[in-house]
Amino acid sequence: MISSLRGTVLSLSGGSAVIEVGGVGFAVQLTPDHALSLRLGDTAFVMTSLIVREDALSLFGFADTEQLAVFELLLGVTGVGPKSAMGVLAALTPDAIAAAVQADDDAVFRKVSGIGPKTAKLIVVSLAGKLVVTHTQRSASSTRPGSSLGDSVLVALVGLGWPERVASEVIAEVVAEHAEPERGSVSALLRLALARLGPGQTPVRSGS
Repeated sequence: MISSLRGTVLSLSGGSAVIEVGGVGFAVQLTPDHALSLRLGDTAFVMTSLIVREDALSLFGFADTEQLAVFELLLGVTGVGPKSAMGVLAALTPDAIAAAVQADDDAVFRKVSGIGPKTAKLIVVSLAGKLVVTHTQRSASSTRPGSSLGDSVLVALVGLGWPERVASEVIAEVVAEHAEPERGSVSALLRLALARLGPGQTPVRSGS
């Protein structure tokens, strides 16, 4: 089992890299953002998952153990293969995935190429209780109510593609308008924020 690689980046493409370790070049599938973070000739370290098929051995690489863990959880969902799992990670951060699962929001997964409505719902059901929002957004935390709770929801919304300013304003509005019992958890606050943002709006992703 190949669990990680550390070596020289020999080549790069939009979603893969060749990393030389001990004179052997390993082709590794990556998310586009991860591939863009690497540089030819530099030393790279990636966590990996080796997928064995009858006709191929495929190596998938990740920037950290969190992404790797989410990838492996996604593979346990019926209908989700390695390419679809990488597609989810290319579109959403682990925190955004966790927040969507907590909010029972399968719509974000339906936007990923190769993920249909049934599979999107299965992702939410299968991953329920297995993921948590772990990161907090330090900026703007002092300017809106909700503190760490609001921070977690802000990270989730930004991870889903909403501009930070828009997400922060919506969270503040929801916190001001709804009583604690209605928005006292990450999933509840996220659901209210998404409802206010509206399904008809299109998030703007950074770098797009």
